[in-house]
Amino acid sequence: MKTKSHNGEIKIPLSKLKMTLLLLGAVLFVALGLWLIFGSFESYSGSYSRYSYVKEPIFRIPVGLLSVVFFGLCAILIFLKLLDGKEGLIINEKGIFDNSGYFSIGLIIWSDIISIENIKQKDNNFILVRVKNPKTYINKARGFMHLKAMRANYKWYNSPIMISANSLQINNKELYTLLMNKMEEFKN
Repeated sequence: MKTKSHNGEIKIPLSKLKMTLLLLGAVLFVALGLWLIFGSFESYSGSYSRYSYVKEPIFRIPVGLLSVVFFGLCAILIFLKLLDGKEGLIINEKGIFDNSGYFSIGLIIWSDIISIENIKQKDNNFILVRVKNPKTYINKARGFMHLKAMRANYKWYNSPIMISANSLQINNKELYTLLMNKMEEFKN
């Protein structure tokens, strides 16, 4: 874990290596989507096999388009975050300043925090921050997609705020422990 501490303030930088790997993965899925759309498949012979539907344009084109659009957007957002020179997460007596992802919310005040939970969503771990006034944080959303993401988090997890260690120079377990310790220290 690489953190900088100054006067009780902890700064966790963004991990350029993790973000570069995520960017490469997103670009790979864009390339796969393009291959599905434009790739050469042997002509459909009419015989049915277990995977013959994959050769059909009715399958290839929509799946390819979804892959290109979704992972292309992910690649753009990761690239923009790579250019961000700010710290990924700052923890101090005021609260948690989240700048870990493109849809980060900024300052989460300690007095607003009800609980911090470690949750698993598919194969990813996230830190869920439950707050007293979720609508206030939802109203801080920057743009349509950010608003949709926060509303979805609120609907599914009863909190709009999720922090991921995927782009930080810390792993999820260490981040959770650090946040729990600091919440106990600063809320008292």
